[in-house]
Amino acid sequence: MGKSDFLTPKAIANRIKSKGLQKLRWYCQMCQKQCRDENGFKCHCMSESHQRQLLLASENPQQFMDYFSEEFRNDFLELLRRRFGTKRVHNNIVYNEYISHREHIHMNATQWETLTDFTKWLGREGLCKVDETPKGWYIQYIDRDPETIRRQLELEKKKKQDLDDEEKTAKFIEEQVRRGLEGKEQEVPVFTELSRENDEEKGNFNFSFLFVKHEFFCTNFAKSSISLGPSALKTLGSTASVKRKESSQSSAQSKEKKKKKSALDEIMEIEEEKKRTARTDYWLQPEIIVKIITKKLGEKYHKKKGIVKEVIDKYTAVVKMIDSGDKLKLDQTHLETVIPAPGKRILVLNGGYRGNEGTLESINEKTFSATIVIETGPLKGRRVEGIQYEDISKLA
Repeated sequence: MGKSDFLTPKAIANRIKSKGLQKLRWYCQMCQKQCRDENGFKCHCMSESHQRQLLLASENPQQFMDYFSEEFRNDFLELLRRRFGTKRVHNNIVYNEYISHREHIHMNATQWETLTDFTKWLGREGLCKVDETPKGWYIQYIDRDPETIRRQLELEKKKKQDLDDEEKTAKFIEEQVRRGLEGKEQEVPVFTELSRENDEEKGNFNFSFLFVKHEFFCTNFAKSSISLGPSALKTLGSTASVKRKESSQSSAQSKEKKKKKSALDEIMEIEEEKKRTARTDYWLQPEIIVKIITKKLGEKYHKKKGIVKEVIDKYTAVVKMIDSGDKLKLDQTHLETVIPAPGKRILVLNGGYRGNEGTLESINEKTFSATIVIETGPLKGRRVEGIQYEDISKLA
């Protein structure tokens, strides 16, 4: 069997090894060649092709470094945009996925020595939003594609239009209710004194409403021995039928008004329920008191309280410790809210009442919820029950 036979065990093993990633110290970026071991790398460095590449690179080394740096940056950003979009992600996760490709550009051939330096450079150039946390550096791609910006503008315009339509509908309903209430006020009866222009004139009283309200009495009265003329009975019958029609029409109108009122109340309840159940995945707000729950900062800060002085990118806060006065930059996953004693001021951090200040009235330890009274905004004075612990925090 020949030495270069395709199906020999050694040839198969070599092909399997060459498919995966090899050691970085045996990789030549200039020639873009991966050697399998130290002997192979030594032989490659002594080869004529490698010597020619070194002579070319020695003439203008900065040009080659700029080329590799640009390739590395473009490939890294393309992977970040295509794989993660505009999500906030740890830089090491993106880098590990990038180097899993066998033909990638190695960082030791670029102008950046470490991944942290490259991450900081992305932030300075405005290509990504970067922030440092105890877990490491996080990056978020900034999409400046004209097509993406155009779609975002269209979505914002559509949302604004939907809000305008909802406001117009609400105003129309309010106007209809106001008109209905004004019409009711005009229907108030006016009572006057009984007066006669002439003393000899006889007073006429119409008791036909008795036949509408007391139909049983009218039928018995018709069957009694009192005899009335046919014309009088016709007159009484026609008057009673007219009154019945008027009463049925008025009752139908009142039912319609009740239906309109109930529909309006139902719409308002649905809108209020939507606002109350609207939640976000971030809750940090300035000037609230929080407690540090992570142990990575040591016992000095574990379970200690601080005041949020600044919120960065919705998920990160600059916290000033109450005891020592130290300032720490922490992610919201390392913090928790602080529930004060009843009667103290709080701030609502999530849900439909987000951003409103209030007073803590009572605490329900069984359901981990509290009852508060809103003190600011259009809902001032409203009493809210069953609000969760993580949705409120003590104000500084």
